[in-house]
Amino acid sequence: MNYAKTALLLAAMTALFMGLGYLFGGTGGMLIALVVATGMNLFSYWNADSMVLSMHGAVEVDEQTAPEFVRMVAELAARADLPMPRVYLIEEDQPNAFATGRHPQHAAVAATTGILRILSRDELAGVMAHELAHIKNRDTLIMTITATIAGAISMIANFGMFFGGSSDRDNPNRLGFVGVLLATLVAPFAAMIVQMAISRTREYAADRMGAEISGNPRGLASALARISGAAHDIPNAHAEANPATAHMFIVNPLSGARMDNLFSTHPDPQNRIDALLSMEAGMMRPAARGPASTSVPPTGGRRKGPWA
Repeated sequence: MNYAKTALLLAAMTALFMGLGYLFGGTGGMLIALVVATGMNLFSYWNADSMVLSMHGAVEVDEQTAPEFVRMVAELAARADLPMPRVYLIEEDQPNAFATGRHPQHAAVAATTGILRILSRDELAGVMAHELAHIKNRDTLIMTITATIAGAISMIANFGMFFGGSSDRDNPNRLGFVGVLLATLVAPFAAMIVQMAISRTREYAADRMGAEISGNPRGLASALARISGAAHDIPNAHAEANPATAHMFIVNPLSGARMDNLFSTHPDPQNRIDALLSMEAGMMRPAARGPASTSVPPTGGRRKGPWA
């Protein structure tokens, strides 16, 4: 299933490249774009994870440099029956986290120092279990390649503004500057739609599996409530500079995208929290413990965690 999604994604991104090449250079430009896109797809498969980690200034840590955090990830990975991923920290006040890698044997999880400061152990375990769920579901290949190629499409479309439209006789449209302008607007938007569709679908699945891995749906629900508002109140300079990677994070790292609609890269946090609390209620029902409380910390609430 995920391999089919990856193939469709690469085909869609390649088609966008070829469409840009056609508008900017006619049939010759389209062929050049096909060659470039093929090379980029292969390069992204092998190197996109390291590129994304580098974009966000992530630094690898181990049991000597971050012992409690690394041991937590190791314990959760064992519960999930996953190989131990590489663990990274990002020096960033915004509370957030993401996972990357082409397959479980070549995967990494990254968390900001901000999320370590404000979450309790149970909350942080829920977040990291969510990221491990992305790895187990093999979402990371799709999400990482999407981030890399979507960024490239936006860059190429912006460069196209410096050139006129194709004068190739094989290009019957001859849209000139109008074609360039349309490509500059439409191509990045199309790439963004692909990102949104992937992220919004996979976040709910990763929430559910993450709660199963950690054994504590409320911990993840509480973490989402605590970090979702803070993530929009605290700017993330690396994410703002690389918006094509926004869909990889557990909550949207960009300012302003709060609504659960077509133009949001992530589902609404409250919808995710409600789903997790319903999951917890279902887990408790057989034990006859009575109805579960729906109280979680206010969205954006802050408290100091044991990781600072």
